[in-house]
Amino acid sequence: MNVNIKNDLGLHARAAAKIVNLVVHAKGKIWLIKDGEKVDASSIIDILSLGCSKGTEVTFEAESNTDFDLLRNIIILAENGFGE
Repeated sequence: MNVNIKNDLGLHARAAAKIVNLVVHAKGKIWLIKDGEKVDASSIIDILSLGCSKGTEVTFEAESNTDFDLLRNIIILAENGFGE
């Protein structure tokens, strides 16, 4: 699922922590992808390493089909600017 980063500060530590707090409940791996670089979405450090600024398009992928609802919640979080 694709989403554009909307908040002014981009995907910073607080926003990354909100993603991780959702991902820890996944049955399988959740991946965050930017420009072909794929990182583990359960790692704040990995998420921050992508350097996603405002307007960056990223993709979230789930290893397991059972994590579709969780993936949808991550997209909703991102679309709402991570609550900021």
